[in-house]
Amino acid sequence: MILANLFAAEDVDPARSIHWLWPEQAELIYGSIASLLIFGALFKFAGPAVKKAMAERSESIQSDLDESAAAKAEAEAEAAGIRQAAGDIDAERQRLFADADAQAEAVLVDGRARLEQEVAELEARAAADIASASGRVNDELRAEITRLSHSATEQLLSSGVIDDATQQDLIESFISRVGAS
Repeated sequence: MILANLFAAEDVDPARSIHWLWPEQAELIYGSIASLLIFGALFKFAGPAVKKAMAERSESIQSDLDESAAAKAEAEAEAAGIRQAAGDIDAERQRLFADADAQAEAVLVDGRARLEQEVAELEARAAADIASASGRVNDELRAEITRLSHSATEQLLSSGVIDDATQQDLIESFISRVGAS
């Protein structure tokens, strides 16, 4: 009330409104109509573009949400696979250890068999070498005995102590005894 009296008491400027809050009536009407026309034009012409932009933005956000949900599901599946693989790694390690043990046992058995076969071959070769050496020594001994007996016989014959028949009997008897042993 005091304010109304304060404004009423002053001189009224024609460029200014009468009321401190409200414009003059004609300005209010024209300004309101102009504002309604501008808002209407904005709503009619810019509204679809704004609506389309908002729809695209909503669609983009929904697409991002869907992709993130799919990525999360994929990551969870991969994590489950990794957890399962970790369990499989223990089983695979046990299987590999069992295979390695079986292969080591097979190699050991095979090595023992080859070693026994080689030992048997060496024993057979040694026995053959012994038999060969024995025969060679017997032949050399026989040859030496024959040479010595021939030498002794010649010395006896040259001295005239033994006749030829006795000499031949002694040689044959000696050779047969040496050959029998």
